[in-house]
Amino acid sequence: MANVYYEQDVDRSAIADRKVAILGYGSQGHAHALNLKESGIDVCVGLRESSRSVAKATEAGLDVKSIADATTWADVVMLLLPDTDQAAIYEEHIAPNLNPGDAVAFSHGFNIRFDLINPPEDVDVIMIAPKGPGHLVRRTFVEGGGVPCLIAIEQDPTGGAKALALAYADGIGGARAGVIETTFTEECETDLFGEQVVLCGGLTELVRSAFDTLVDAGYQPEICYFECLHELKLIVDLMYEQGIGGMRYSVSDTAEYGDLSRGPRVIDDNVRSTMGQILSEIQSGAFAEEWVAEASSGRENFYRLEAEGREHRIEKVGEELRAMMPWISAGKVSVQEASGGQG
Repeated sequence: MANVYYEQDVDRSAIADRKVAILGYGSQGHAHALNLKESGIDVCVGLRESSRSVAKATEAGLDVKSIADATTWADVVMLLLPDTDQAAIYEEHIAPNLNPGDAVAFSHGFNIRFDLINPPEDVDVIMIAPKGPGHLVRRTFVEGGGVPCLIAIEQDPTGGAKALALAYADGIGGARAGVIETTFTEECETDLFGEQVVLCGGLTELVRSAFDTLVDAGYQPEICYFECLHELKLIVDLMYEQGIGGMRYSVSDTAEYGDLSRGPRVIDDNVRSTMGQILSEIQSGAFAEEWVAEASSGRENFYRLEAEGREHRIEKVGEELRAMMPWISAGKVSVQEASGGQG
């Protein structure tokens, strides 16, 4: 069983006298900075001088510094910049300003797991990873709740790394919901696998392929959109609230029988074999190497695939249908607001 910690397990003095620099002010960055500040922790935001987020962070009442100045001032540095930018920024702006006993923190294990960043042995290396997008981390905190967090300890020369990670997680609201202990390797590999095979890659391709199958068979695109994408939220909400068994209990017997008898034909041994191959590529570092090379060479393939995705016919149908249902997006954070600037 995993170790799970709550507010009563946290020693808040572990972060009370620390100075925390949040590098980046995107989805996670703004939530961490604001939540920590409102928890009484001394915090600043480190941004590139040209960043569009400088004005946003300043208007929010946060102390904004250059990345180099922020890391010089702080003794806890949290990197909330894009994975592929972190190594270069670390070498130029963070490494020269680290002192023994400082802490370098991450919200994802990518750069430590694949040896892209190698902090000195005399600093703590910790991870605090909320299991939800930044706007949710912020909103639930303001409402008095929190998003569950993962913590991990890679280096602990001070002997206080775990206490610091727990106190940081508590400061952003995570201990209200539960903090689970993991490792950088476990978090990174499972996170990448979940994104690629289920949450993003697997899900989007399943939806688009099902939509195409129905439309190509002559069914109305609008009907196909509702069946293959729109209603997905209803099913996911049931699974989120009650698990797979609870979802099956809530749907019709016809739907449940179709699930039980046809689902394994869609996700068959060939698909499971592909999942295993994708996991192997993650574990070996092949995916990380490919992604870092893609990012450093201008992202031509990335942008091409992104553009092709936007041109899929389900996007046009969905845009038209959602325009007829304005209540779907009422009061919600837009894609642009959720992604924010990255510093």
